[in-house]
Amino acid sequence: MTEAWDGLLLGAHLATLQGDAGYGAIEDGALGWRDGRLVFVGRRADLPGAPERLADMVVDAGGGWITPGLVDCHTHLVFAGDRAAEFEQRLQGASYEEIARSGGGIVSTVRAVREADEDTLLAQSLPRARALLCDGATTLEVKSGYGLELEGERRMLRAARRIAQSLGVEVRTTFLGAHALPPEYAGRADDYIGAVCDWLPRLHEEGLVDAVDAFAERIGFSIAQTRRVFEVARDLGLAVKLHADQLSDGGGAALAAEFGALSADHVEHTSPAGVAAMARSGTVAVLLPGAFHVLRETTLPPIAAFRAQGVAMAVATDCNPGTSPLLSLRQAMQLACTHFRLTPEEALRGATVNGARALGLDDRGVLRAGLRADFVHWDVARPAGLCYWLGGSLARAVYAGGQRLC
Repeated sequence: MTEAWDGLLLGAHLATLQGDAGYGAIEDGALGWRDGRLVFVGRRADLPGAPERLADMVVDAGGGWITPGLVDCHTHLVFAGDRAAEFEQRLQGASYEEIARSGGGIVSTVRAVREADEDTLLAQSLPRARALLCDGATTLEVKSGYGLELEGERRMLRAARRIAQSLGVEVRTTFLGAHALPPEYAGRADDYIGAVCDWLPRLHEEGLVDAVDAFAERIGFSIAQTRRVFEVARDLGLAVKLHADQLSDGGGAALAAEFGALSADHVEHTSPAGVAAMARSGTVAVLLPGAFHVLRETTLPPIAAFRAQGVAMAVATDCNPGTSPLLSLRQAMQLACTHFRLTPEEALRGATVNGARALGLDDRGVLRAGLRADFVHWDVARPAGLCYWLGGSLARAVYAGGQRLC
């Protein structure tokens, strides 16, 4: 007899997402796993033996649907404090740019992060990560970018690594030193970018960096400055991502594509030329409807162009204290359907298959034998229910690497 599986789940339908279209649905499905990997994904009727002889643990799901674990490929969830006061300011008419230029915005969170030690950052960030996990996210990307000094950035990245250890969820860390200009570098953006380029190799050597990001925008950094950071990342063999074309068409998506970036994120103002460049490079468009919603933006990402040119679209929370205080990737999926007119299937693929692709991960995002045993059992009558319900708790069980986490 072959080695017994660690677990076998029966009594639910499977949305495998295998193939390029559709949910890859299997009714009355079965899901088996061993050593953190899926070993069987198919119909219960096709199991190669009696369930109790196949697995050490047999779970009767009792209905509902199983999907791959969700992949939140863009978050800033490690931070201190909050910016609820700025939320009030925006409702009273202040723009995001006005708040940023008056000392609020990202720089206000920088002050809080610089005052917090690593344990404090972890303590404040763990509840946010746990909320994302228990609503179905089994892989998280976490960016730095609120330290804007070497030690602050290091503390953030270390705290992100510790989230993975504490919760059993995989965390991919992204260095975002080029997020905003800190006050001590006022009027010296080029000098600050030089410092960022000096920090990156040191943090990478310490094993704290999986990818590199920048904020290429008129209130962020120029294309030329962003290029300097990306060139250092390329020399180190690190993948790049980019906050691109959120507030204006600054050519960010095209720059991301030039460097073969994993993703260009936000992309509300990306031009047809930028879309074409992303299509050629295989760069994923990461849609962030939480920020679009909170900022009450009106310019939609070029969804039709992405579809027409085959640009993969991911969906993420952009969880952050200022513009997207969103603690549910499933809610981000709903907002993507409501605001951007994605279909529920596109939104689910965006939070699984394409979210994994935006992180350069090919071992998850689909239910298929050989891939990681990351999956969620949902209390819904059909997959579209994940995008239909506003709020609520729909995840009955969340598994990462075959271990039940929620």
